[in-house]
Amino acid sequence: MNQRVNSVDGVAKTVSEVLKDKKYSIDYYQREYKWEDKQLAELISDLTEKFLHLHDPSHKRTDVSGYAGYFLGSIIISQKGTEAHIVDGQQRLTTLTLILTYLRRLQKAEATPEVKIDDLIYSESYGQKSFNLDIPDRADCMSGLFEHGEYEPLEDDVESVRTLVDRYSEIDGLFPEALRGPALPYFIDWLKDRVQVVQITAYNDDDAYAIFETMNDRGLKLTPADMLKGYLLANIDEGAQRVEAARVWRKRLRSLEDRDEGLSSDFLKTWLRSQYSTKVRRRTKDARPEDWDRIGTEFHRWLRGDAARIGLTSPDAYHEFVTEDLDFYARKFEYVKASESASDPGSPLRFIRFNADQGFTLQYQMLLAPLIVGDDEASARKKLEIVARFVDILLAWRVWNFRAIDYNSMQYSMTNIMFGIRGRGVEELARRLFDYLSKQSETFDSNDELRVHQQNRRQLHRILARLTDHVSVESGLASNYLELTGATGVKYEVEHVWANHYAQHSDEFAQESEFDRRRNHIGDLLLLPKQHNASYNDEPYSSKRPRYYSQNLLAASLDPQTYERNPGFRRYIERSGLDFRAYDSFGADSILERGRLYREIAKEVWNPSDLLLVAGIASNE
Repeated sequence: MNQRVNSVDGVAKTVSEVLKDKKYSIDYYQREYKWEDKQLAELISDLTEKFLHLHDPSHKRTDVSGYAGYFLGSIIISQKGTEAHIVDGQQRLTTLTLILTYLRRLQKAEATPEVKIDDLIYSESYGQKSFNLDIPDRADCMSGLFEHGEYEPLEDDVESVRTLVDRYSEIDGLFPEALRGPALPYFIDWLKDRVQVVQITAYNDDDAYAIFETMNDRGLKLTPADMLKGYLLANIDEGAQRVEAARVWRKRLRSLEDRDEGLSSDFLKTWLRSQYSTKVRRRTKDARPEDWDRIGTEFHRWLRGDAARIGLTSPDAYHEFVTEDLDFYARKFEYVKASESASDPGSPLRFIRFNADQGFTLQYQMLLAPLIVGDDEASARKKLEIVARFVDILLAWRVWNFRAIDYNSMQYSMTNIMFGIRGRGVEELARRLFDYLSKQSETFDSNDELRVHQQNRRQLHRILARLTDHVSVESGLASNYLELTGATGVKYEVEHVWANHYAQHSDEFAQESEFDRRRNHIGDLLLLPKQHNASYNDEPYSSKRPRYYSQNLLAASLDPQTYERNPGFRRYIERSGLDFRAYDSFGADSILERGRLYREIAKEVWNPSDLLLVAGIASNE
């Protein structure tokens, strides 16, 4: 018995062997499910591209057993009696479960021969389902995704639930058309029986965490970054130059890792893509990966193959590549990452935070693209601000027009914009991006029916926070963006001015669906602290309005007291010419009028001419 307690097993297992009829828990101190859209996109791309390279339509299903496998890395399990706890690998196993859940539903939609995978997702005992990742606070969410393909997060749901819903909703857009139809069962067979992980099982927590620390802290897992480092240093002459390059590499990448685990790898991909990629995979069925895609999955191999093209032709060139290029872009990347959590509302780089708050990870490659080694600090910051403002405007326009802003939807277009701004000077950069925005047909003026729904609630919360913050700042008050978005600990919610009672408005609408549509219009929305929103919820407008006076200025502008007692707000109205007014009653037409006001505020917040002003160019040139 004691010998077993102190033993450690390590064995390669297929996805099926790891998940079928198994139960895994995570300890309370484990981190939330954190994977972002880019990590999901890369995993699906890796898996599907590997399979498509192996598959031929003439093959039989049994031929899949001879396909080359794919290695997903290692997981570490602490086996406590009959309970298996995940020490390392939660993110990958969770994502695999989401993909399998999606594939289960896709099989039914495509009416292809069914591959039985339910037992990789859940097991059943005495009529009760429980999921392979047996995590209680995610159970309702996973059940909703499994049964219906959707789940509406509750206000009190943990962060993991919201991330699960976001990632699941993105899988359909990432899954290639080439695998929908006859090839689907072949892919599922390959995924469950040819994709492998190494499962390391310890029989007490001390051993499990010692293994985890050894593999991660002592570098026994050779990562693509390790292999790239080895290749670059091997091509630098021994002696002082190699020592210096090793020191710079270690200093810069360690600083990034200290900020966030995995950030050094993200930096290497972002840097190499922003400066050296030339093509991105087209959005067509039979398109093959280009260099941008390869950098995302195997940057160490890509660089070895393209070394001469990017100028690595001598030991001195390799030395300069590390000590000057990597050093410069790593410092800028770290500065960008620091800016995304900055609390200074007056910082010119606050737009990086705004984009990060919308979950837009594609901004990083775009921010680095125009930078040139040797840019002075002022020029570099202007470039960063111009690009961040551009992205901010484009995202706002897309949200306003019900367009997706997720990684997959915008990857191709944003990468091609990145190619066009690489290495540009401040003025040329501003003009190019301003011209791009000038050609867009979807702006704030192209949609006067913006409304909140399940998919855009989080994004619209951010839009309302920016509008509310702008009114406050322009009226001479302190910025309240961080408070409105929950960064200070106060939880705000989207508040409907109208209570959800159709009967109170049946004289204005023949159908309840028409009432719902108008009630969800942006003109009927405010941001209020959760505690107040809950207490106001069912009250009529006449009772709510005096209470709005004590809230943020955008909410307070519904009440006449605001115009009597706030001279800074009155000056803003005079200066801007915006049509603010108080409402004694708030009917259907009032919502549309209020919506038009919001649109005009939005034009102030997201103004393309600001790009030119940052560059010192008059907007009428």
